[in-house]
Amino acid sequence: MLSSSVVHLHPEEAAFEAMLRGWAAQQAARLLAVGTVESRVATVRRFAAFTGEYPWRWQPADVEEWTVSLRRGGARAHSTLRNYQNTIAMFCDYLVDPRYEWAKECLERFGTHPVQICHEWNTASHLADHEGRPTVRPFTREELQVFFDHADAQVDRAQRLGRKGWTAAFRDAALFKTIYAFGLRRREAVMLDVTDFHTNSAAAQFGAYGICSVRYGKAMKGSPPRRRSVLTVMGWSVDVLAEYVEEVRPLYGVGQRPMLWPTERGGRVSTDYVNVRFREYRDALGLPTELHPHCLRHSYVTHLIEDGFDPFFVQQQVGHAWGATTAMYTGVSSDYKNRALAAALGPAFAQSSEPEAESG
Repeated sequence: MLSSSVVHLHPEEAAFEAMLRGWAAQQAARLLAVGTVESRVATVRRFAAFTGEYPWRWQPADVEEWTVSLRRGGARAHSTLRNYQNTIAMFCDYLVDPRYEWAKECLERFGTHPVQICHEWNTASHLADHEGRPTVRPFTREELQVFFDHADAQVDRAQRLGRKGWTAAFRDAALFKTIYAFGLRRREAVMLDVTDFHTNSAAAQFGAYGICSVRYGKAMKGSPPRRRSVLTVMGWSVDVLAEYVEEVRPLYGVGQRPMLWPTERGGRVSTDYVNVRFREYRDALGLPTELHPHCLRHSYVTHLIEDGFDPFFVQQQVGHAWGATTAMYTGVSSDYKNRALAAALGPAFAQSSEPEAESG
């Protein structure tokens, strides 16, 4: 990564860039996603810019000052800050690993060497299974209905005004309903193709939309995207998909291209677009700002549990490896809890209300 036969005009900058290239190559060898590697390298660059120093002069106090400066903004989540710290720690681990000889190289060139600057007393610990913001919650059923009604109203409004944008409004309404009806993540939804829906012999009433094959599930630690099959459980979603696929999607002129959610320019709708359009609808309705597209997935889990579906079935539907993760997604309503309480205590109350048998 750093040739000894070349005299660099700026040796420190050349060494730093070589370190970043080497670290990126190491992560690529672990089959990590390109986006993950690029994001980590960008984080290291931001840290270096904050310190104004090169890695072989970094000190533990730099991590502490950087973290404090990030917290002052107040907008970054706990998990985000911890991920930033972990990124710096991983980069330092790479630099001090004797197999890569960076310590030796820096000592010869600059008279000092990099050290691990992150330790248990200046970094956040990962103690909780779920580090999401506590304000994030599922939609209530009433909020969800209002949101979907508003999405449908955009279609009616555009058609009434004779605007071409009614097809995009219809697509977006169908997209949001599909995210909820199948409990999908944003990337899982936007990467769907029309060929990802199949019949389910055990639920013939759903026709061609009985099963949704998710091919771009969340990857873990360099693994390929995880696949899963999501069974249709909401009959109304079949009507939504059928109308969209058969009547609206062809208007985009997609031809043989399989993407389910095409754009006017022939591409595929992005996750950023989903975020922007969701925010527009949410804010227009005055719904709480803690609601975001992933809350539709939370709502799916919650509403299935409330409707009596087996928790293990729900866990498989959303692709969670552990039931505890599914449980954290669940925010069952007071009505559901009261029904569960009544069902549990009913036999006890019935027994206590029975008249005592008269003795001999």
